[in-house]
Amino acid sequence: MTRWLVALGLAVVAAVVPAEGAALEGTLKKIKETGTIVIGYRDTARPFSFRDENGKPAGYSVDLCRRVAVAVERALGLSGLQTRFEPLTAETRFEAVVKGKVDIECGATTNTLSRQERVDFTNMTFVDGGSLLVVDGLGIRGVSDLGGKRVAVIPDTTTAPALSAALERGFTKATVIHVKNHDEGLALLERGAADAYASDRTLLIGVGRRAKQPERYALVDELFSYEPHGFMVRRDDAAFRLVVNRTLSQIYRSGEIVDIYRKWFGDIGPPSPALKVMYILYSLPE
Repeated sequence: MTRWLVALGLAVVAAVVPAEGAALEGTLKKIKETGTIVIGYRDTARPFSFRDENGKPAGYSVDLCRRVAVAVERALGLSGLQTRFEPLTAETRFEAVVKGKVDIECGATTNTLSRQERVDFTNMTFVDGGSLLVVDGLGIRGVSDLGGKRVAVIPDTTTAPALSAALERGFTKATVIHVKNHDEGLALLERGAADAYASDRTLLIGVGRRAKQPERYALVDELFSYEPHGFMVRRDDAAFRLVVNRTLSQIYRSGEIVDIYRKWFGDIGPPSPALKVMYILYSLPE
């Protein structure tokens, strides 16, 4: 991936601050007045966003948003901007953004048209797809093999309707169990109360890593949905969204994304062709 970026001749570009004298509004005004940026994060969405062994926010998305905080500090001409992290769940993340509890949500949220009715999304941060973590030895190689089986899923995610649609297309009858988070999904697998757990494929890798006996589980090759990730921000706040998008573009252009990717996904392997293309497409020029 490094050679790929170097071959494009990418270089680090310094952040461009708002025009001198421009009036602040929206999120940037709020941040400047309070001296604090509030970042929402999912505490169980490893390796994108989670609480580490020291109780600190960590993950791929969190690292990107820490760089956003630095860019906001520069753009506002502040010194010592405070960063406060607010833990969110799949159920609370949307209202937290809409009601201003957080300034940006940094997790593993899929950008959809229906969600854009409530929030805005930044440029893409990752590309993933829905898949299955299954109990090994049951012969489950994809959704079509779930007939008569029990599959767990978080209801307030794009995976849930995509799974239902895939089951319907294949005329496959499975028992769907709703869980609150990834930890609960893993617990069902470990207790033998579920045969499979459905989520974004990369998230399922993080779930499998946390299993007491990871060798008991397998990740199927099939992807039954398209999951373009982005960070949620409040609607109609173009100035703040531009600061975030500019930061992401600089990270992609400069090649800094290589180290961030390796830090959180290095043991999984190189980025997929789709993810490489995404980094190229969103390496927007100034």
